[in-house]
Amino acid sequence: MKTLTSREDIAELVHSFYAKVRTDEMLRPVFNTHIAEEEWPAHLSKLTDFWEMKLLGGAKFKGSPSQKHIDVDRASGYALSQEHFARWLQLWLETLDESYTGPKAERAKAQARKMATGQYISIWQNRPENKT
Repeated sequence: MKTLTSREDIAELVHSFYAKVRTDEMLRPVFNTHIAEEEWPAHLSKLTDFWEMKLLGGAKFKGSPSQKHIDVDRASGYALSQEHFARWLQLWLETLDESYTGPKAERAKAQARKMATGQYISIWQNRPENKT
């Protein structure tokens, strides 16, 4: 088991996790519809920036994850469900448990739990039928 102590460790985690996502029966259609094959390297780099910021500090990441999820939900005909986020979280936890240990791995789990919940709430609140 390894600890998450560097950008390289985080990149390895992100790449391993998204390799699972891209072949998962539930998540594959969502991700592969909205991210073209040639866009994956840049997307993985941006996700590594995000997780590096969350786990090691610094402000390398730029962007709005909530807005991206809202856009994907809209483009999917508002089809993203709690089950999608639960499956995403399940794969993230599984990937961490397979290879990583220590405080940063636990922090990555806690951050992902908060993010899965927060992102679903954000998309739900931004659906036309829920806007006030």
